[in-house]
Amino acid sequence: MAEKTSSFFEAAQRQAEEAGKRGEVPVGAVLVDSRTNAPLAAFGNRIEELSDPTAHAELLCIREGASRLGNARLSFCDLYVTLEPCAMCASAIAFARIRRLYFGAYDPKGGGVDHGPCIFEQPTCHHRPEVYGGIDEERCKSLLTDFFAERREKKA
Repeated sequence: MAEKTSSFFEAAQRQAEEAGKRGEVPVGAVLVDSRTNAPLAAFGNRIEELSDPTAHAELLCIREGASRLGNARLSFCDLYVTLEPCAMCASAIAFARIRRLYFGAYDPKGGGVDHGPCIFEQPTCHHRPEVYGGIDEERCKSLLTDFFAERREKKA
């Protein structure tokens, strides 16, 4: 992984860690303008904080990036996410025309890219980004497993 890609992925992981500290499922994302290599948005999940089931890190980044650029099409942007996007986020990624998607842990249960509905493979999907999965997968996976293990311990 190139140095820039690595630093953007590290930033996504920091967002995920911060989300976990706030009691959110620890998923982080960073949206980058590939023309300038400048980050446009960085978020962790904010579902609980905002009482919004759509406040996934990916959607927050897409909304912020589109707003900052004044354009709903982000065809020159790359998205770095710590977890395989769900079907909702994968659909938004396609609608936004994201150029490249980089993600960490695979999500066999709730993923929508390489699992479940495989959104980008559907004939109704008009845009498929370049997809690179499994980046620093073990670290991303352990953020999630540790988070849920701690939650189970508190309930016991």
